[in-house]
Amino acid sequence: MIFKEKSVSSRYIFKGKIINLRQDNVLLPDGRPAEREVVEHPGGVAVVAATDENEIIMVSQYRRPIDDILYEIPAGKLDWGEDHFDCAVRELEEETGYGADNFLYLGGFYTTPGFCNEIIHIYLASGLKKGESHPDEDEFLEVSKEPYDTLVEKILTGKIRDSKTVMGILVAGHKIKRPGKNN
Repeated sequence: MIFKEKSVSSRYIFKGKIINLRQDNVLLPDGRPAEREVVEHPGGVAVVAATDENEIIMVSQYRRPIDDILYEIPAGKLDWGEDHFDCAVRELEEETGYGADNFLYLGGFYTTPGFCNEIIHIYLASGLKKGESHPDEDEFLEVSKEPYDTLVEKILTGKIRDSKTVMGILVAGHKIKRPGKNN
């Protein structure tokens, strides 16, 4: 059985700097009509920046939608049409001050496909070189480093709850050279 919906019409409810919201009228696979609200987002990148000592560069920042401070890997929004590799290089430097000799693409994932088309591309950065950070004028970040295994423990105990960070750290763990792991 094919479960795809057929588009009938679309209209924009809101167009903003970060997201657009549209309402789609569709036909369900059984022919009944339905409405869908879709958030359009240009996507983003997240970078697992690993030191030679298997420490991961992290940032803490306040997130208004949840009214809390999250502990995250460096990340940022793509500009519409921007190459995700270029964004990864830029965001790592802007948020942390680090540059990297190597970037390995780990893949992309959909954050909330039930209502949004946002995809986040994840990179593993190595060969880090410290420089000066220069976050956006409305970004207030604290940069730190933690051992990879400590971060996994924080994920498993619910202390890290940001989905891109959870995904990035766990996926990167298969690529990071760690003591006791066959690489």
